Order: sequence, then structure tokens, then C-alpha cells
Amino acid sequence: MNPLIYLLVGVSLGLSIAAPPGPVNAIIASESIKSWLHGSSVGAGAMTADFIFFIIIYFIQGFIPIFILKPLYLLGGGYMIYLAYVTLKSKMPSKSIKGNYLIGLTIGLTNPYQISWWLTVGISMIKSLSISVIPGFFLGIIIWIISFPKLINKLGIRYVNYVKIISAIILAAFGIFLLYNGIASFL
Repeated sequence: MNPLIYLLVGVSLGLSIAAPPGPVNAIIASESIKSWLHGSSVGAGAMTADFIFFIIIYFIQGFIPIFILKPLYLLGGGYMIYLAYVTLKSKMPSKSIKGNYLIGLTIGLTNPYQISWWLTVGISMIKSLSISVIPGFFLGIIIWIISFPKLINKLGIRYVNYVKIISAIILAAFGIFLLYNGIASFL
């Protein structure tokens, strides 16, 4: 396959994991109101989680014991409900760019969406397209974590309360969904 095709397919796959509404983008949107760099640092943390998952999937070919995934639902759900609360109160757990990076990394590592994406799309991406698609994949994520915060920062200042409320609703909904799945997985 042509290297440009690998790049374009990789960018598309990177956007497929980075762009959908969810907990990471909710925090990115909320933090982007302060500055686009605050929002991008959350995305960079989540991208680091994707890199960790890529390494795991690449070397162990998708074997992650189910007993590890079950507690992640409960941990991730509780954490996202907490983030929904602090988003509404405008007091994010950290005001620093470094702290936002750690928030993005934590959410990324405990986010069942990212984990399940890597266990499904990620495995098939590596097996069917080879690792030649990986540079484009991470380029797609980088495009998102820079452009989305810049857009929110430009538009969001006028709509601060709307961004907070929508972000909190998304985070709470994901948190409740994860807690429900976590509890159901133990029954």
C-alpha cells in the first residue's frame, strides 16, 4: 500500500478515537476555556494512554485478563462523576498544564471506551494494516488535541456556562454508564 494511503488511513483512525464526544473531550472543552494549551494538555495525557495501549496490544496481541477490566469500570465511573461535579463548580482537580496532562492520562487509562477501542479496532488495525499506519494514527490524535481546544477557546469564552454544563452532563452520563456496567459485570 502507498505510504500516503497509510498516513490518511492512520489519521482517520486517530480521529475515530479522539473526536467522539466523551469524558476526555468534555474535560478538554472545559479546560480550553482557560487556554487552548490547558485543553491540549488533557488531550496529550489521553494520547499517552493510547500509546501505552498500543504498546500493550502490539506486544501481547490483545490479551488483557477480564478481571483487570471489571474494576476499571467502577474506578472510571466514580472518577468521571467526580470530574462532572468539579466541572460544574469550575474547580478542576488541577489548574496547571502538568496536572491537566495527568488528568487526561488517568481518564485515558481508565476509560473503557479507549480500552475497548484498542481491544477491537486497535487489534484489527495492527493485524490488517500493520504498524505502518501508526504514525498517521497519532498524527490524527495530535490534529484533534490541538484544533479542538483552539476552537473551543475562541468560541467558548462567550459560552462558558454552556460548555461547563454540557461537559458535566457528558461526564456524569459516562460515569453512571461505567458504574452500571461495573456493577453488572460482578453480578
